[in-house]
Amino acid sequence: MADDPFALFDAWFAEARASELNDSNAMALATADATGRPSVRMVLLKGHGPDGFVFYTNRESRKAGEIAANPHGALLFHWKSLRRQVRIEGALTLVTDAESDAYFASRSRDSQLGAWASDQSRPLGDRAAFEARFAEVQARFDGRDVPRPPHWGGYRLTPDHIEFWQDRAHRLHERRVFDRADGDWTEGLLYP
Repeated sequence: MADDPFALFDAWFAEARASELNDSNAMALATADATGRPSVRMVLLKGHGPDGFVFYTNRESRKAGEIAANPHGALLFHWKSLRRQVRIEGALTLVTDAESDAYFASRSRDSQLGAWASDQSRPLGDRAAFEARFAEVQARFDGRDVPRPPHWGGYRLTPDHIEFWQDRAHRLHERRVFDRADGDWTEGLLYP
């Protein structure tokens, strides 16, 4: 294997952080429910390494329900300024409470309060109802630290497949793929 896929991701991610105008850590997360019906949304990468790729969310949201029913997912990073994308597939698991607590503590206070106020993915009658709930949460935690809600935390996608796509002239793109089986990675190329 010419390259470690995590070292290659680190190099590409560093370039993206330097060149992307907004949210270089934005990634599309695809999940599917128990019947296989897919859905996709943007989330933010908040940690990564050989153990996987971490994001945080309300664990009572639609995506969390899909993960509970079908604990596999796919990520897609698209860095338009670099004309690159990275596709990652694997199993999804919860991160530890300690990891979730540490990340939650690093968020802005309003983001912390929003995690308490939002019934993410559930119907909302009007914006005023959410704003009133946010004000109630602000009052409840006035003058003290905001603890992490029990329904909020992180997930880790542990990859078993990573593809690096680089744009080339005339649609003659380069596609490098890494697959993991029994803990070992193999590398190959795919036709564009």
